[in-house]
Amino acid sequence: MKPIKLRHLVTVAAAAVLTLTGITTASAQTEHKPKPTIVLLHGAFADGASWSEVTSRLQRDGYTVVAPAVPLRGIASDTSYLKGVLDNISGPKVLVGHSYGGALVSQLAGTAGVKSLVYVAAFVPQAGETLGALNSKYPGSEIGPDTTNTISYPGGVDLVMKPESFRRVFAADLPARQAAVLGASQRPVNAAVFDEKIPTGAPAALPKYAVIPTEDHAIAPAAERFMADRAHATTVEVQGASHLVALSHPGTVTRVIEQAAR
Repeated sequence: MKPIKLRHLVTVAAAAVLTLTGITTASAQTEHKPKPTIVLLHGAFADGASWSEVTSRLQRDGYTVVAPAVPLRGIASDTSYLKGVLDNISGPKVLVGHSYGGALVSQLAGTAGVKSLVYVAAFVPQAGETLGALNSKYPGSEIGPDTTNTISYPGGVDLVMKPESFRRVFAADLPARQAAVLGASQRPVNAAVFDEKIPTGAPAALPKYAVIPTEDHAIAPAAERFMADRAHATTVEVQGASHLVALSHPGTVTRVIEQAAR
């Protein structure tokens, strides 16, 4: 048998070490790749507490979460305010919007670092549309004069859900006591937001995900399906869930967000 030269063995061994080192380095870089910050935007008649169950799960899984108070003053006004919030968050971001918050997510989608969008029982509007028109496109929404009260003040008119209507419209699959607390702490929304034209839609190339609760009485599920399909979003339907699906089915909503984050 022809003898193997020592120099050849050294060369092979060195190559193996370099290969293994390259694998180890690549693995380390993958393992230490920072997770995106998850930004959770609540909708009308709600506040950051509507994300509480999802927030705790995301934090447990190692994500940084920001759930700012949305002013609920108007699409252009709220977008301007939230742009300032996002500008203080470095690195990659996943934007998640519930209900009216979905319209804001679409406006903020072009912010630096945004890698994907998630719409949870939310509007996914296109430029030129209004939320009022979208919500009346299909039957099923119970938001209207029979379920809301108005608050008039020198600057305009706000809408607030009637206490006796809140659970039926928003939280039918939550315990009555929990729904009553949420209804008592809800934040009114400027009535003008439903007639304000949407400036822009989300970029087509940005990955989108949608969670659709099948028993939503605030936004008709048929409207949510229409908007999600039109946006080519990856869709998950939650059977029997209410508009506050992030509280009644937080595990499902969290999984969709984490899928978007990956």
